[in-house]
Amino acid sequence: MSATFHCLDAPRLQAFLERRRAMPGLQPEMSLGDNLIEVLRKASEFVPASAGSILLDNPVEKLPDRRQNTLTFIAAFGEASENLLGRRIPSDRGIAGHVYLTGTAYTAPDVREDSFFYSEIDRGTQYTTESLVAIPIRIGSEVCGVLELINRRNSREFSEQDRHLLEIFASYISVSIQNVLDGRHALEVAKRDNLTGLYNDRYLHIALAQAIAACLEDGRDLAVLFLDLDYFKRVNDTHGHLAGSQVLREVGRLLRKQVGESETIAARYGGDEFVLALPGVSLSAAVAQAEQIRKQIVASVYCAEPGEIQLEPLNLTGLTCSIGVATLKRHLQRGMSLEHSKGALLRLADTAMYIAKETGRNQTAVAGKPVRRSPETLLAERR
Repeated sequence: MSATFHCLDAPRLQAFLERRRAMPGLQPEMSLGDNLIEVLRKASEFVPASAGSILLDNPVEKLPDRRQNTLTFIAAFGEASENLLGRRIPSDRGIAGHVYLTGTAYTAPDVREDSFFYSEIDRGTQYTTESLVAIPIRIGSEVCGVLELINRRNSREFSEQDRHLLEIFASYISVSIQNVLDGRHALEVAKRDNLTGLYNDRYLHIALAQAIAACLEDGRDLAVLFLDLDYFKRVNDTHGHLAGSQVLREVGRLLRKQVGESETIAARYGGDEFVLALPGVSLSAAVAQAEQIRKQIVASVYCAEPGEIQLEPLNLTGLTCSIGVATLKRHLQRGMSLEHSKGALLRLADTAMYIAKETGRNQTAVAGKPVRRSPETLLAERR
């Protein structure tokens, strides 16, 4: 009977896609899940086994002391293999941990007599491991995971020849996985604005349409914030365009920090304009977040240290912004097409932003409502 291969589902697999290298992508259309399953399939053709798995460390959580890392089962085949996916083991436990830490392949002809064998996984999956061979998986020169084959078919145990075959196969694994990661990185770079690291306007339209569709299906609200820096031309005219570019980069960092790991889509729309799309956020919550961003921009000091673009510190203060807000439930009619909904939200938020500018700047305006001047703005004007 042919084995069934499994891989961690896409949302949980996402964290393991954060590896980066500078090589150009070769297979951007191939998912990492499909690639890992193919790696396991070919490994089991090289060395027939009843079961097998791939474990990777998490690059987001990785610590300098590799003994403090964890390994996660992200792909597996064989009996009870679906129960392995997502399980984590400390990197200093088991044969997988030994291979991960030493970077050398390992063969256990009989795990019952092996001091490295970690039996907790068998107990958790109700599977019996008898023999095992494991090899390190490298990205470049760094060990990032382990491939294990379990219970040799057509033989009682794995041999040293099996280990040597898998060591030869290891280079294929590294190149195969790296191609997918590089390709994914190339696709991600194409979505980004080079200066700020935020999404570019082209990808914003794609992501916003997808977010609107998801929110409509789930019955959730979605808010759009349109932000424009006030009098930004003065920065360029007074300090030069390099200083202006450095300020935009730092505003991008501020916005990325503000949205954190949320669903928020943050994009540079063009020039000194930015758009935030906030799935699941109501009008009142969106206004509160807009005000928080506005206050942070006012309170920040720009070019305070030598930057990547502006090399000399300038300690620029007093930068302000105007923000317009529109939401799916409050401002759009039901039954609009996805494309019309996207365009209408952007247009309404943009119009609200211009009203905020025309009535004093440094404030947040809601689409269809008169601007209420913030106490900070009124105080500044009296001065």
